[in-house]
Amino acid sequence: MAAGKPDASRSSRLRTFLDSDLVYDFLHSPVALISALVLVAIAMSAALAPLLSPQNPYDLTQLYLDKAELPPIWTADGEAPYLLGTDVQGRDIFSAILYGSRISLMIGFAGVIMAAAIGITVGLIAGYIGGWIDNLLMRVGDLVLSIPTLLVAILVSAIFRHLLPMSLRDAFTPVILIISISITSWVQYARLVRASAMVEARKEYVLAARVLRVSSARIMLSHILPNVMTPVLVTATLNLGLAILAEATLSFLGVGMPATQPSLGTLIRIGNQYFFSGSWWVVLFPALQLSLIILAVNLLGDWLRDALNPKLH
Repeated sequence: MAAGKPDASRSSRLRTFLDSDLVYDFLHSPVALISALVLVAIAMSAALAPLLSPQNPYDLTQLYLDKAELPPIWTADGEAPYLLGTDVQGRDIFSAILYGSRISLMIGFAGVIMAAAIGITVGLIAGYIGGWIDNLLMRVGDLVLSIPTLLVAILVSAIFRHLLPMSLRDAFTPVILIISISITSWVQYARLVRASAMVEARKEYVLAARVLRVSSARIMLSHILPNVMTPVLVTATLNLGLAILAEATLSFLGVGMPATQPSLGTLIRIGNQYFFSGSWWVVLFPALQLSLIILAVNLLGDWLRDALNPKLH
């Protein structure tokens, strides 16, 4: 019987979640459903890129210059298996979009997770401890916000690139981009968590924990943190689109992913150089993919914000 209790408890929690208002709202919201399906489809196709794509765009041995600038397959000069055509290096656009989406999503998700982790940590400490520590942390946040986000990201990226040897720059570019994005976006999470933590720290259950001499770290992690996660979840969802767009912007400006490992931003930068020469497909399809991802994320984030807002129920 004892072995079956955890399974029964998990089943009960799953049933409770499936019967919740959040799931009901999701299943009855066409916008949320379509957005989620689009994101799942894009994420799955990106994850399965080696199986779905006819070419590995990162493998130079698979690029043929005699296949360069082929138009999409449905045009008169199109050629199989290049569904969406090729670029000036003979890189298949469809394959490049699948692989590029994987990089863009990975950097976006990792950037949001790192920014949320930093912001939650700073916000919990500032809101729970208060005093001069709160003032110091919030002034640091104000300093970060006073500098344009893109400028901070470019500066951080340039510093890391200067410190790294030439042979390691391309390999560490995703890490540099993740750090650049997280450094510029943690303040919003910190402010949200700080405000909620200040309210929670004055409630009776926290005061009771202090009387029982529970450690501050345990109070913040076990008692306060679960009660401040709702606004963090909404903010993280909305910021995912901004993080992906930030990576694309940095790559478009030439301080992001290299041409040998293109993300969607890099593909748009490369294609933009040949747009007026007639190779419109090189820039159009990566731009549409990027726009679709950001639109789906924003729509899903807007739905989640409304669904978790008690004033709307």
